Amino acid sequence: MAKPFLLVLKLLMVLLALGWISIWVLKPTQLWTRKWKAAEDAARTTVFGSSGLDFVVYSFPIIGSVMIGFVYLHFKPKEQNGRKRRSSIAALSNPIVVNSFIGVLSAMEILVISFFIVFLAWTFCIHISNDFKKMMPVKSLKLNIWQYKTFRMATRCGLLAEACLALLLFPIMRGMTVFRLFGIQFEASVKYHIWLGIMMLSLATLHGVGTLFIWGIKNRIQDEVWKWQKTGRIYLAGEIALVAGLIIGITSLPQVRRKRFEIFYYTHHLYTIFIVFFLFHTGDRHFYMVFPAIFLFAIERLLRIIQSRPETCILSARIFPSKAIEVTLPKEPRLKYTPTSIIFIKIPSISKFQWHSFTIASSSSVDDDTMSVIIKCDGSWTNSLYDIIQGIPVGGHDQRVQQCIPVSVEGPYGPASTGFLSKYDSLLLVAGGIGVTPFLSILQEISAAQNHGRKSFPTKIQLIYIIKKRNSIGILNSILPLLANKNTKEFHLKLKIYVTQEAQSGATISELISEFSQVETVHFDTNHIFLPQLKTKKASSKEKTPSSYVDLVLICAFTLSIISTTLVFLVLRLKHLRKQQPPLAVKHNGREIQANLFQSNRNVDEHEVNFGARPNFQDIFSRFSNETGGSFVGVLVCGPEAMKESVASICKLTTQRSLTSAQTKKPCFNFHSLNFSL
Repeated sequence: MAKPFLLVLKLLMVLLALGWISIWVLKPTQLWTRKWKAAEDAARTTVFGSSGLDFVVYSFPIIGSVMIGFVYLHFKPKEQNGRKRRSSIAALSNPIVVNSFIGVLSAMEILVISFFIVFLAWTFCIHISNDFKKMMPVKSLKLNIWQYKTFRMATRCGLLAEACLALLLFPIMRGMTVFRLFGIQFEASVKYHIWLGIMMLSLATLHGVGTLFIWGIKNRIQDEVWKWQKTGRIYLAGEIALVAGLIIGITSLPQVRRKRFEIFYYTHHLYTIFIVFFLFHTGDRHFYMVFPAIFLFAIERLLRIIQSRPETCILSARIFPSKAIEVTLPKEPRLKYTPTSIIFIKIPSISKFQWHSFTIASSSSVDDDTMSVIIKCDGSWTNSLYDIIQGIPVGGHDQRVQQCIPVSVEGPYGPASTGFLSKYDSLLLVAGGIGVTPFLSILQEISAAQNHGRKSFPTKIQLIYIIKKRNSIGILNSILPLLANKNTKEFHLKLKIYVTQEAQSGATISELISEFSQVETVHFDTNHIFLPQLKTKKASSKEKTPSSYVDLVLICAFTLSIISTTLVFLVLRLKHLRKQQPPLAVKHNGREIQANLFQSNRNVDEHEVNFGARPNFQDIFSRFSNETGGSFVGVLVCGPEAMKESVASICKLTTQRSLTSAQTKKPCFNFHSLNFSL
């Protein structure tokens, strides 16, 4: 019964999504215009009116598709036994374009981008062709032919910006069904949000500047800007929305975001002003096209606020020699997450509003009651956290720290299953610095799966760890048992460390690991609460009535629908909290130096450490190919962009060679890019 039910849900979800896309494609055509006018005339005589028709056609398909997707994920089996077959679609994730300016693009990304650009070109050409055929210059402006054409092209650029806005918010929905179904990492989907944002602002700027240019020629800027039409198109609101969007775009540049994160974070909240004034500029008729993304984003945003309101406390913190800290947080035992999942953390004592994302370094298959993140302290927020932990006074070795560091946690967010791992025979993990964080979770998950007799995970793994200083080796603390244990046929792990900015010291890898695995740990004496698992529900929208005043009614109805959904979720959440188990009693000492009993042995010295040189990825891939034979290899990379591009280039070359080679046993390398934070 389960499989037919899931198949029906999947089919409905796909049909609704395709229907919504088809509407966007057909909307510019004359056929759609004629049919739509007839449908509107028929709908006006019904109870819901033309507004109900707008919602059902423009907004409901994608909202319904997302709702069905969450139901599908709820009933879908969590894990499938056995290794997944290699899909022909998997090759589409391999890099095709590797460029320092645009980054790494896979075949699938290029395909989707191409379709979207073709759609924009199609929409623009159809609209402009119809406009030029009519050739009805605006009488109030007394435009000649070239001025009229320029004016119409500027107007149509606004419609293209609207299409980008309709998709802009979907990639940053942390629990978005589509990304979870396809196993796309949330941090990877953020780049799609950036691309859409750049495209939207570029088109919106052409729209605004082009319109102002024509008004300026005719000395009509003041008259037109203050014009308030009954059917919408409040031009002043459009200019305000454009200015807000440009401020968001400028402060999102890497130069600002990395060095002045606070500016980026706070100005990004201008999106509320942008959306509200966009509504007043375009009117409710256009708003229905972008309403699904805004509605779902607002629902998710409020549910995230509810989830993150309860505060817990940090259980312990490890201080690594490389000025990195591992923060351990409490977790509800029933909460399970997949490797590479991320959480968002807010520490009110540092900032009451800032949330920072980090990849979880632990595995829920190993740690039932806790989860941990590793934070590299190189910014103002992270340095503040480091100073707080480093400066905590401790009365004695046997006393627990009485101070509590309150923290709010949101998440975890990650792929719905470990399918992206189980389809590979072997894994080649390439990490740069703190980029090793997601791989710690992956290695612990695979080890736990093998210990429980699950054979669906890779059996041969090689970790390439590139660091500047040898003291960063201490970050590998959590996987020391995996490195010390004997390699078996079920799970073979080999570590290669490259220390790029230090000369050869003569120390063996076992001596280095033994030295830098002695990390200082601070334990806190605290009663904490569990972090509940996020559950989202959606609600339908209220009907709207189009008029010049309906924009305010639309906002109010939109707000009421969100509030009602939130109240229902809050009631369910309170019932859930009452059923929770009592808080976990944690018994730890205060501040201590944790020394792992890591003796030099043959198994450890099988691993490699190299000083003063960067890895030769061509040689690494060649050797790994000989070791793995004709296996299906997953290449996961996390670290600086330059390192990702180098590895992607090698994957691109090996893929091309395997396609042209007559050898059937040639291994196939499948590239995946990960981020340790956003």
